Amino acid sequence: MKLLVINGPNINMLGIREKDIYGNDSFEKLEKDIFAWAGDMGIRVEMFQSNHEGAIVDKIQEAYGNFDGIIINPAAYTHTSIAILDALKAVGIPTVEVHISDIDKREKFRAFSYVSLYAEKVIKGHGLLGYKEAMEYFVAK
Repeated sequence: MKLLVINGPNINMLGIREKDIYGNDSFEKLEKDIFAWAGDMGIRVEMFQSNHEGAIVDKIQEAYGNFDGIIINPAAYTHTSIAILDALKAVGIPTVEVHISDIDKREKFRAFSYVSLYAEKVIKGHGLLGYKEAMEYFVAK
């Protein structure tokens, strides 16, 4: 099994930004953890992070025929990007949406997710372990 893990804007700033919401762990730790979990589960992963909506859309399109699943934390694009939703729908790859924080318990505008209109599963508020949970979901499928 091969999974694509996509992280949207500002996820690369983990450990620096809003530690009370996102914790102290760095983006580098997240990447290291994901690769370790993948190794333990016997799956392959590719990581991608961008602060640019079009780059994320391009990466989703490139995933067509190359990945068995997508794990995506669209970050701020969760609440604004119909383009990312449309790209996911176009490629038809099973998708799990992950959020480090519980977006339902934050500002009201964060409660709606375009990506959740397509995602098979949404994981919110489990910190970095939400990515592991998403990987386990694909393995169990």
